[in-house]
Amino acid sequence: MTLRYVLVGALAVVSLAACGTSTPSADNGKIQVVASTNVWGSVIKAVGGDAVEVKALLDDPSADPHSYESKPADAALVKDAKLVVFNGGGYDDFFAKLITSDATKKIEAFPLRDHDHGPESSEAPTSEAPDADGHDHAENEHVWYDLHTVQAVAEAAANELGAIAPDKKTTFESNTQQFTAALEELEKKVDGIGAGKKVAATEPIAHYLLDETGAEDVTPEAFSKAIEEESDVPAAALASMNQLVEGKQINVLVENTQTENQVTKQVVEKAKAAGVPVVAVTETLPAGVTGYLDWMSKQVDALSQALKA
Repeated sequence: MTLRYVLVGALAVVSLAACGTSTPSADNGKIQVVASTNVWGSVIKAVGGDAVEVKALLDDPSADPHSYESKPADAALVKDAKLVVFNGGGYDDFFAKLITSDATKKIEAFPLRDHDHGPESSEAPTSEAPDADGHDHAENEHVWYDLHTVQAVAEAAANELGAIAPDKKTTFESNTQQFTAALEELEKKVDGIGAGKKVAATEPIAHYLLDETGAEDVTPEAFSKAIEEESDVPAAALASMNQLVEGKQINVLVENTQTENQVTKQVVEKAKAAGVPVVAVTETLPAGVTGYLDWMSKQVDALSQALKA
């Protein structure tokens, strides 16, 4: 089956209309789900289909997820939810603090990552202690760019939703199979496409996806760490980054458009001036994109085209 037809079939159940800004109703007969971001909310929606109503606390494509502060209304939503899903790994600690009942069914994505799958790039931040924002950089926490972790979350969702609504368990499992098939097609499309190529990133958001391509991430570690921690970039690290882009020592620059600052903006401008392809990535679903598969497919296509340029 071609990727196009797999995606069409899977996207039929991925509509995230319920991940809007309205408060989920407790009396509409649907399973109430609250997610930290609309990315994870879209995965749950793909599995649950019309049987779930999903509320994502973070769904603004122009906002910086790292600076989000929870509101009293968020706590009320989490308290009333039948299932909650969040990233973990220090990325969305605000959400974990909202879960006050042990009875609440929850899915945390980060611990589901298969540590034995694929190489772990040495270019990822490796500091052992959490930074001031609570991020633990011993391992990259942006696991929604790891297709295997996304599959694990979908499978966990099928199990949890099936326990809540046993009469719909078969439907949840079928939806998960379709979703997984599309993920596998995406993995085939990205696997090894960057072999022999070098890339750099304004922030290590798409780290796992770049690993799948086989490209070498040569971003100066001090640059990555400073940008992610929202601190000043050391002069030497910035000079190294500028040399990479201005000297066309990389094939692609990956830009996180949601955390753009003056430093990263200038790096992107230098890359474009030098003729280095720039691929934009985000941390939440952009406006007009309703499902994980649609979003990730577009990013994979953009990355593939840039690496082949």
